[in-house]
Amino acid sequence: MAKVYATAESPSASRKTGQANALWTKYGARLGIHLLIGIGALFMLFPFLWTVSTSLKLPGSALSWPPTFIPDTFHWQNYLEVWSIVPFLTYFTNTTIITLTTVLGSVLSSSLVGYAFARLRFPGRDTLFIACLSTMMLPFVVMMIPRYILFRNLGWIDTFMPLIVPEWFGVAVYIFFSRQFFRGLPMEYDEAARIDGANSWWIWYRIILPMSKPLLASIAILAFRDSWNDFLAPLIYLQSDERLTLALGLVKFRGYYRTEWSLMMAGATLMTLPVLLMFFLFQRYFLQGISFSGLAGR
Repeated sequence: MAKVYATAESPSASRKTGQANALWTKYGARLGIHLLIGIGALFMLFPFLWTVSTSLKLPGSALSWPPTFIPDTFHWQNYLEVWSIVPFLTYFTNTTIITLTTVLGSVLSSSLVGYAFARLRFPGRDTLFIACLSTMMLPFVVMMIPRYILFRNLGWIDTFMPLIVPEWFGVAVYIFFSRQFFRGLPMEYDEAARIDGANSWWIWYRIILPMSKPLLASIAILAFRDSWNDFLAPLIYLQSDERLTLALGLVKFRGYYRTEWSLMMAGATLMTLPVLLMFFLFQRYFLQGISFSGLAGR
């Protein structure tokens, strides 16, 4: 008679198998998520990589068919010719002046107004805040003509003033960020300072701002990006060639019969580098500011 031996898996082996399956499920899901993120990042980086690739191609070969992603010869001379064909240094200086003053005005004014909405109590505070947020729904094209008429009457056309001064009166979206961030700070700081005789200005400057580096970095990066890449506003208000910004200066490479795509892409690459540098230098503060200002789903 044949004997049948029934074998049962030991509890320890079963436990190890379950742990292995759990680990495989955990790390497999994480690997899939990272793979999807990597593919999405590649799609987002492709236009920039194509810009860099085109900037290194020989003049006239940017539109060759079939297209090539990696140039046969890296023509680094394009980056030197950009500075000589157009007054690139002048455009760079103008853009830097406008951007830095805009960033400073946005950081100071928006944080100050946000502090008032978050930490002070006065009649009509919530109504004013809702009115401030409602301006976010007005596109620039709606205010374009009234603002042009105002700045023309002030004699500010063909100057940097229309691009700088409005940012010193606060930006609605940055005010919202500031209010959300300041509401997360304990009120005990303000109360202790007032007991010692400090006023609201002193509290904002000496207590609140030093604790708000993530918020200030976030506003600075966003304001820097918007001002540095702005094309429409400089196109409306600036007329003289010596006052143009980089966004307008790149158009100089486009002629009636021929466009120097390699030189234009070289200029676009140089224009992008300061924004990338700004983000990487303050990346840690930027992510903290976004997470604590009400944009992370909290």
